[in-house]
Amino acid sequence: MRRRSLLIAVPAGLVTLAGCGDDDGTDSSQGSDSASPSNPETSAAPSPKIVDGPLPAITAGTKFDQKPTVAKGSGEPSKDLAVKTVIAGSGKSVAENDWVLANYLGQIWATAKVFDNSYDRGAPAFFQLSQGRIIDGWRYGLTGKKVNSRVEMAIPPTWGYGEQGNEQAGIKGTDTLVFVVDIQDTFNAKSSAKGTEVAQDNVDLPKVGTNTDGKAPSIEIPKTDPPKKLVANYVLEGDGDKLAAESTVLVQYKGVQWDTGKEFDSTYTNKQLVSFSLQQVVKGWSQGLTGKKVGSRVLIVIPPDLGYGDTPPQGSGIAKGATLVFTVDILAKM
Repeated sequence: MRRRSLLIAVPAGLVTLAGCGDDDGTDSSQGSDSASPSNPETSAAPSPKIVDGPLPAITAGTKFDQKPTVAKGSGEPSKDLAVKTVIAGSGKSVAENDWVLANYLGQIWATAKVFDNSYDRGAPAFFQLSQGRIIDGWRYGLTGKKVNSRVEMAIPPTWGYGEQGNEQAGIKGTDTLVFVVDIQDTFNAKSSAKGTEVAQDNVDLPKVGTNTDGKAPSIEIPKTDPPKKLVANYVLEGDGDKLAAESTVLVQYKGVQWDTGKEFDSTYTNKQLVSFSLQQVVKGWSQGLTGKKVGSRVLIVIPPDLGYGDTPPQGSGIAKGATLVFTVDILAKM
């Protein structure tokens, strides 16, 4: 059984506040829109038959990552899951349980009413294609598609929001939903930051491995006293957008104690990426990651007053007053 991440399991802990995290090590806040595909009311529907239509025409915004305008559905929609690759990309293939970074627009077949879209928010969203975390139409419809593809889907209620619909979004239990999805990237437990290596010249700080093969980087702790102040240095510097204080991020990380070098938490060990909002983290993480670029690996050394202090998580093995050392790969943000 996979161990639950310390980062979001502990009330007022290193990452999320009480009640903000889900049991699988991911932050539920990333799909905050009431009609977001990441807020399914039902899941585990039977596997659908996938057909190539009918699908409404995209009448404007026809290029990849342009906000599309989609016509109203004509006639009765299919009772099966209709999926069409409108623009074929040549990037990595999406697998079930991957985290997908995408722009998308969702509307109702019968009325063309748009109930959700990420284009107007000015940033793509990321979703995990796993049972219970996304509507099943996305889980089945996007699996196997390639990065840089535009995919259009018509999703019947069975693989959407079920018979109860989504009243707040104006979705009835009989509504077929139409989505256009521009897949920008996909990530899994073997993903790594791909930034440019930065010299690690300070012999009084830990040295972090620079491998980008998806395996956990090494952390070498020097035989010296830990710094009294927060350290947040690039190991690999990416070229993506800088994180804002309110950003939600998708990361790989490993944490060890300075005094012992003992690992106490790791997405590599748990084989599960973690998503969280920088507004939900303790000061060591929020201060250390704010301003850093997507695609980077960052060394963070957190003194006790910015970490767990004298109240470490029960059963974590972290000593009171411990200085914590993290290597963090920033994979994506929204």
